[in-house]
Amino acid sequence: MKNIFVVDDNDISLLLVKEALENNQRVLTMSSSEKMFTLLEKITPELILLDVELSEMNGSETLHELKSNPIYANSPVIFLTNQRVGNIEFLNFEFGVVDFISKPFSTPALLNRIKTSSDIDWLIRNPSEKIKRLQNSIMIVYANMVEARDKDTLGHNDRTEAYIKILIEAMKERGVYTDEINEWDIEKVAFSSRLHDMGKISILDTILNKPGKLSDKEYENVKFHPTEGVKIIDKMIKKTGEEEFLSNARLYAEYHHERWDGTGYPYGLKGTDIPLLGRIMAIIDTYDALVSKRPYREALSDEEAVHIISKDSGKQFDPKIVEVFLEVKDKIKEEREFYTL
Repeated sequence: MKNIFVVDDNDISLLLVKEALENNQRVLTMSSSEKMFTLLEKITPELILLDVELSEMNGSETLHELKSNPIYANSPVIFLTNQRVGNIEFLNFEFGVVDFISKPFSTPALLNRIKTSSDIDWLIRNPSEKIKRLQNSIMIVYANMVEARDKDTLGHNDRTEAYIKILIEAMKERGVYTDEINEWDIEKVAFSSRLHDMGKISILDTILNKPGKLSDKEYENVKFHPTEGVKIIDKMIKKTGEEEFLSNARLYAEYHHERWDGTGYPYGLKGTDIPLLGRIMAIIDTYDALVSKRPYREALSDEEAVHIISKDSGKQFDPKIVEVFLEVKDKIKEEREFYTL
């Protein structure tokens, strides 16, 4: 059983993390960095969840001291934070932070982030494994950073990955577009969806979190994010040589705002000229956006969101995929509720 340290001066956060993890891990909670360093003399943790906003020695200072000691330097650290992440320096990646988790968090999102971070640490300790798996995990950390800039979309990547897996598996079972789907590793294809909004890093915070309706100029700025995402992913492919994971991510990023009737962006493609992953993500991305709170409106009910998607079948969305979506909508709703526990 792994030892996980949770360092946070908020009793509620400590309790929530402990309840989420204690069935599978040995969770040791402490309210200060001083207590953590005392315990480190007796126990070496496999992972440390460290609050950034500790009142005495803050998370960044604690991290620097931790990594300066060769005895503890290899302990992977995930930051817990109430803040929105604005840049890479904040995460202190150069000192060994492997990810961050924004508070408040859901149990599934917490477990998912810890699993990814554990994979990174395991791969570092086992260099004989293909380096592309490590690269993919690090890319997901960057996707999480981009997501965290938008205060109302936290957890969006976790949820869309889960929804897409449900939808693609249902399409395969029902013989919808199976010529393509039969060639896919569905787990990997769903996982790569997490990079679909990478291009949002190019959008100003003032636009991304604007409380009211966007101006025409601001909306035009937003419409560049699919092609900006492609530029980022292409650079990743060039630098890493990894194509299987990133080629799927590229399709999601580039085409998820195209519309079945040809009125979408950035290219105005129509019907099956839009790559299949783009058509799938268009439905899933819209669904999650509709049932989530946004700066300019409250979250819609599940029934309202499903009605909108059904109404736009053959207009915004591929009707064959909408038909399958409607058949598994209850399963997707259950998944959404699970992620908001």
